Amino acid sequence: MKEKISRKEVEKVADLARLYLDEKEKQVMTKQLNAILEYVEKLNEVNTENIEPLAHIIDVSNAFRQDEVIHDFTRDEALQNAPSEAKGCFKVPKIIE
Repeated sequence: MKEKISRKEVEKVADLARLYLDEKEKQVMTKQLNAILEYVEKLNEVNTENIEPLAHIIDVSNAFRQDEVIHDFTRDEALQNAPSEAKGCFKVPKIIE
């Protein structure tokens, strides 16, 4: 099996990700990444010419419901528990200078 990712590339990616890998971890990661790429290469060999793409493996449909107002608050009721209000609106601390 020819390696798709070299140890040097694993070291470069680890450095970019600010990860410290010891020698054993570098060896394991190189082996695992190459195994993943080998598997993906096998998947690319599968003939999918007449296969329709799927968004989900199970046929699922959305269960939409009508929007109905269950309880409508008056402005005074909505502001009743507000810690602070101004001109009939919730008053919140300024967070942007």
